[in-house]
Amino acid sequence: MTISQLFNVANLFVLPFWALMILLPNWKVTRWIMSSYLPFVLLAGTYLYLFISSITPENAQALSNPQLADIARFFADETAAATGWIHFLVMDLFVGRWIYWEGQKTGVWTIHSLALSLFAGPLGLLSHILTDWITKRFFPKFQQNEKATLAEQEVPSTGT
Repeated sequence: MTISQLFNVANLFVLPFWALMILLPNWKVTRWIMSSYLPFVLLAGTYLYLFISSITPENAQALSNPQLADIARFFADETAAATGWIHFLVMDLFVGRWIYWEGQKTGVWTIHSLALSLFAGPLGLLSHILTDWITKRFFPKFQQNEKATLAEQEVPSTGT
């Protein structure tokens, strides 16, 4: 499989997870799938393969003492760029999963934060932190009612 094909497969691989968390957050199947670390293992394995493939003595030296110009040259290489992109995919999905589970536990609305995480991970995280704060500060009764409703539903352990 070429680097370009691996890049395309990784991009498509994450989409069902995002779709489930955003479109069907309370579905039992979504909870079951999102309780697994398997998607992260597969993506991180792909990342590891690309990372090893992209490291040369010059790249290792540049990454050991990062300077912006060196990093820019590093990411000019297609394999390095794919490695960096899959790094984003793994971390954004991991943060999205955390936001998803926080919403399931607390009842805080997460759809907007998940959508932002899909396209701009840190903005989704910031959005969730602000939404959580606003909900706790201005709508504490809503959060408690939502939390009680969610507690009645089966939520699997996230440690599998």
